[in-house]
Amino acid sequence: MSNATALPLIQPEAAACCPPLNERPLTSEEAERTAKMFKALGDPVRLRLFSAVASHEGGEACVCDISDVGVSQPTVSHHLKKLKEAGLLSSERRGTWVYYRVEPAVLAAMGALLTKAAAA
Repeated sequence: MSNATALPLIQPEAAACCPPLNERPLTSEEAERTAKMFKALGDPVRLRLFSAVASHEGGEACVCDISDVGVSQPTVSHHLKKLKEAGLLSSERRGTWVYYRVEPAVLAAMGALLTKAAAA
């Protein structure tokens, strides 16, 4: 008999990129960070890759499952690197494959940036 206890999975907390745009003016640092994220998503191939990872079953996607976006594999790798550098994705190598997942709280933070602040 084992006395092992299953522990709950806890998602790491990620700092929001910045406050909603109508809450207060962004600081220089917030504007730089936010612009980097939106610039990375401004490319149609990157946007498709980000969407493929975000919507993939299980919350993560192997690069082998998301490479069919109309460009060569080296170009896919380049775009995934740019998404990672912008703080939108994280990755983990498992054997010969790399698995990508959306950084925790990125979608919520980006959504909150564009939505109205809650009425007081």
